[in-house]
Amino acid sequence: MKNIITLDHIYYLLGIIVAFVAYRVARNPNHPSRIGSSLFWGIFAFTFLFGQAIPYVVTGYLVLIMVVIAAAGKVRESKHEEHPKSEREAHAARLKDKIFIPALVIPVLTVIGSFTLDKIHFGNVNLVDPEMVTLIALGLSTIIAFFSAQYLTKAKFSVPMNEGSRLMETVGWAIILPQMLSALGAIFAKAGVGDVVSKVVGDVLPTQIPFVAVAAYCIGMALFTMIMGNAFAAFAVITGGIGLPLIVHAHGGNPAIMAAIGMFAGYCGTLMTPMAANFNIVPAMLLDLKDKNAVIKAQVPIGVVLLGINIVLMYFLVYHF
Repeated sequence: MKNIITLDHIYYLLGIIVAFVAYRVARNPNHPSRIGSSLFWGIFAFTFLFGQAIPYVVTGYLVLIMVVIAAAGKVRESKHEEHPKSEREAHAARLKDKIFIPALVIPVLTVIGSFTLDKIHFGNVNLVDPEMVTLIALGLSTIIAFFSAQYLTKAKFSVPMNEGSRLMETVGWAIILPQMLSALGAIFAKAGVGDVVSKVVGDVLPTQIPFVAVAAYCIGMALFTMIMGNAFAAFAVITGGIGLPLIVHAHGGNPAIMAAIGMFAGYCGTLMTPMAANFNIVPAMLLDLKDKNAVIKAQVPIGVVLLGINIVLMYFLVYHF
């Protein structure tokens, strides 16, 4: 069956947005690193727009070029003038809590779309690709949130384009980190790292005890997430190496409960690592904090407590439901 909307359409839209960033940087004669930054964003846009049409090895080399540009410190932010404080305060007073509506639209419509969009079809034509329905729902929800924000703020179309470009420049090279770490997790899984982890854990810990198996899995998810910077990247390796063989196969645990709480355990690691740059380092940059690890330091106690709670929850739930 054919699909009207596929994930490629979302990628094309992302490519256009990133291409605008590259164009904006290239046109700025006062940019501190115009050539390097415009090349970085241009390559990034190219991978979104033409990733399906070029060999994977070419995409790999393009990513390596992006890494070299970033490592050389050539991905830098333009200097932007902020709107007057009085103007911003006036907008805040006018919008009040309504400003959160677009942000709430995204998760609400994503959940609704995940359960409904794949059921809409016209004869032999699906509205969306049923295999990618959640990601497509997320993309469509973001588009709807954009138009809702435009309606609420009454801003000119140039405002979100310029402010979005400014924000992406502020985030900088860290914007590609989640994608690269997820890809690295898949490579680790294919390389059999999970089997190695399983053997090491089995040799060191008494995993024949159900609680030890749960603790090893949850702590392993948190630690590997801290190393990888991404719980999704850790999930494939740790679940394949510890969760499935020890909790599910050896002790008969519920795989759905194990996976759900296991991801939460991984997110505890996200709170405690600079590798999760988009969560922990970028906010410090946006807030112009002197200590770039201030966010992590504030989150470590919470992360440790939540990890302990996840271990206890999984132990009492995974073997009984």
